[in-house]
Amino acid sequence: MFDTARLRDTVLAAWTASPARFREDANAEEDFALGGYRDRLVVELAQNAADAALRAGVPGRLRLTLADGVLLAVNVGAPLDETGVEGLSTLRVSGKKDEAGAAGRFGVGFAAVVSVSDTPSIASRATGGVRWSREESAALVAARPELAAELEGREGHVPLLRLPFSDDSLEVPEGYDTVVRLPLRDQAAEQAVRRMLEEAGPALPLSMPALEAVEIEVDGRTRTISAEGWHVVAESGTFGPEQVAELFADRPTEERARPYWEVRWAVPGDRRGDVRGVVHRVVHAPTPSDEPLDLPALLIASFPMTTDRRHVAPGPLTDFLVARAAEAYVRLLGELPATPDLLDLVPGLMGKGALDAAIRREIVKALPDTPLLPTISEGVVPGNQARAVEGQAAFLEKIAGIVPGLLPAGWSSRHPALTTLGVRRVDLADVVDMLSGEAVEDKDPAWWRSLYEVLPADDPEAIGAIAVPLADGRLVRGPRGTLVLTAESSVDPALLAPLGLRIVHPGAAHPLLLRLGAAEATPRTVLEDPLTHAAVSESLNSTDPEPVAQAVLALVDAAGLTAGEAPWLAELALRGADGELYAAGELLLAEGSLAGLIDVEVPFGVAAPDLVEKFGPHVLAAAGVLDGFAVVNDSDVLLDPAECDHDLDLEDEWLEAVLDLLPGLLNTDLDVPPVVREFTAVRDLEYVADWPSALALLSRPPLRAALRPLRVLAAGETVEVPSYTAWWLSRHQVLGGRRPTELRLPTGDPLLFGLYGEAPAGIDADALKMIGVRSTLAELLDSHGGPEELLDLLADSSIEVDRAQLRSLWIALAAVDPARVSPPEAVRAVLKGTVTVADVEDGPVVVEAPDLLALVEDRPLVLAPFDLAEALSEVLDLPLAGEVVTGAVTSAGIEKPVPPEVRSLLPGAPATYVEHDELLVDGRPVPWRFFEGAVHATGVDGLARGLAWAAGQWGDRLAVAALLRDPARVPLLLAEADLDPTASI
Repeated sequence: MFDTARLRDTVLAAWTASPARFREDANAEEDFALGGYRDRLVVELAQNAADAALRAGVPGRLRLTLADGVLLAVNVGAPLDETGVEGLSTLRVSGKKDEAGAAGRFGVGFAAVVSVSDTPSIASRATGGVRWSREESAALVAARPELAAELEGREGHVPLLRLPFSDDSLEVPEGYDTVVRLPLRDQAAEQAVRRMLEEAGPALPLSMPALEAVEIEVDGRTRTISAEGWHVVAESGTFGPEQVAELFADRPTEERARPYWEVRWAVPGDRRGDVRGVVHRVVHAPTPSDEPLDLPALLIASFPMTTDRRHVAPGPLTDFLVARAAEAYVRLLGELPATPDLLDLVPGLMGKGALDAAIRREIVKALPDTPLLPTISEGVVPGNQARAVEGQAAFLEKIAGIVPGLLPAGWSSRHPALTTLGVRRVDLADVVDMLSGEAVEDKDPAWWRSLYEVLPADDPEAIGAIAVPLADGRLVRGPRGTLVLTAESSVDPALLAPLGLRIVHPGAAHPLLLRLGAAEATPRTVLEDPLTHAAVSESLNSTDPEPVAQAVLALVDAAGLTAGEAPWLAELALRGADGELYAAGELLLAEGSLAGLIDVEVPFGVAAPDLVEKFGPHVLAAAGVLDGFAVVNDSDVLLDPAECDHDLDLEDEWLEAVLDLLPGLLNTDLDVPPVVREFTAVRDLEYVADWPSALALLSRPPLRAALRPLRVLAAGETVEVPSYTAWWLSRHQVLGGRRPTELRLPTGDPLLFGLYGEAPAGIDADALKMIGVRSTLAELLDSHGGPEELLDLLADSSIEVDRAQLRSLWIALAAVDPARVSPPEAVRAVLKGTVTVADVEDGPVVVEAPDLLALVEDRPLVLAPFDLAEALSEVLDLPLAGEVVTGAVTSAGIEKPVPPEVRSLLPGAPATYVEHDELLVDGRPVPWRFFEGAVHATGVDGLARGLAWAAGQWGDRLAVAALLRDPARVPLLLAEADLDPTASI
């Protein structure tokens, strides 16, 4: 029934009349087949099936079968008609332009078959069929001489679909109305078809609603694709003439003839929020485009397309459809169940392309005002009225009446979609702030306890300020500083009343409060409470301090405190025997050991006998009343003026002295100040009058522990520093009217004799050393300030030091790091053979070479082994002799050989020396000089010294002199040298 011959003749005539038309048709078909429709074969076959079903008004079915190199597509619906054949055999002319809802609308879709087949055919049961053949078409074109040049230029390639042939050989399978048969061109074409069949998914029936199901059979294996289980929201409409004029002004005539629009969104019902791996994430218009869409849903819309059918064309029509797509997407979200899965469908602003971003902007603009989110107590509300709090269901339900618009559990407050929806995230700390004031004024203690039960305990910082109801009816902020009476608490609540403590209401007590800083009401925790401290410190000014005293002493007794363990208790107001009030630290126990040691002028009171009888001496001593020496014990003490305060005499000066011992460590950036792990100190030393008795007590256990050095942790290193007690004793005249640092042990280093007085007997040496009594020169020099102390003593002219002792002291000082010593203002030196004290202004020098002695004999000389001279010069900050004299030889002499016999004693001696009748150095006569590598000498003794010095054997100078006077004695001298002991070699 199809007049295919007429169609062929018409086309061939047009080509013959205008060969350029032939070239144009060939190029256009090739462009569509290999360009815009190269991978649309399955989509275009499905589109034709959907349109056929739509025209027939029947549910669409399509079956695609790939077998033996042939693809068959069979479908139900309206049969192929003459208009359809004409549409299939033309380009850009669609026979469906007036059909609302038709998927095909451009007239080029069937060109996709050209990409895989050279002999496609189509037939309907009711109307017959047609076929196309590239070979037969080429023969018809070749028969036209006018087209020979074009055919040759295209190497025989001709448009395939422009020349149809009738074909009654195709059989349509039962149950279907139309079949398309595509013998595949080659293996590559078959692989391409396989890939397209594998990739086919729910997007086919979703983008073509007239198509209910697609069956795909490949090599005997069949699968069915449908839109079942997908949630779809659709919007559509018809444009009026004014809208067509406005929106289609830049669109082709054929598109203006179809004034319909449609937008559909779809998400899988069982996989909401994720269409990846199910459909291609591109815009379908309605067939897939190359326009990326990263939204988690499938969009099918009648967007205008560019000429390559791959991209959406910008313009007013696209803008209109973008707005409709956003509205439909928001409606889609509103139709889906209001569960946390909904958040995965909320888009962000960042799109993968301009169209994607434009749709997102419109959606995001509308979302905050759209009721989408369920709340615990207020139904579904817009995002800008909702609040999100991280927490378990029980906690959220507990606070729902206080936090408006609260989302239920499962709606993660960290999900980025909440920001897009306009949801306010409420931090746990902010929730805690809301649980105060009028919002909770009607809540009873049991309600608070149930809140603590469900309060997220894994963020103690956020919940640290949670309100706590007290037994006295107050509601305080934060558990820290409150006391919880537990079943195990041994404290009588009535006892605590005078102290004004913050006791948690028993009905609200919960273990969480203890973890957040509340303390169990034990005797010790009650004593450590700041309010107890305040009550003690204010007790002397109280109009009725007795209840506070009774309560505190009972707590001290119950806690088992020992003397010195809580030094702050010394401020507690207690009655004295005279009826007056005293601070506990200003009272003595009448029978205590300290009473006989202190100065009678010190204004101490004596504890009231009834207090001693009721609580016992040990309790009063623990409260600060003085029995024996009070001992302060503390741990992890920060060596910082703001932290280290134990109310000890001169404690700030001790702290300064200790920090002065740590300059190397303190030069680093420390996160925390140095720390004393265990701090022990004896207090009230300033009141002692009987020091022999006091030192006898202090040098024996347990007080002896307070003399031991403290271990300080600073910058990751542990160092020892003097304890407070030892430091205090070292600075006061506690040993026979003298300070310990002015004395030495009777058995001490002989080099210290004369420099220090002798310590009195009766106290063991170790205790004396701990309080500063000197023992050895090495320990003195190792101690902080020790080298400077020794230099000060040497500069004291009232102290006698002999020459041998002085030399030994200089030897020891030469080994000291100069950085530890401040330059002295005076030094012990030798002036013209006499040991004296010389001011630095007098010009003392350190002598580094014996040939310079004659040049500086009028100066005070610091004399030590020459090899230590340079080090000693740096320690004392004094010049070397060679730095104050030129030392140049200013007389002339005669070079002579060194006697050979000398070289037997001095192998390193030079071969020659310079003999002078009178040797002058810097114009002064001297016996010898080693100058610029040469020995200058006058006389035997001068020569002997010069050669011994030059040979590095200064100790052999006398032997060399003897040799020079009597060479015959050389064998004897050498024999004597061979008999020298090993130590001298």
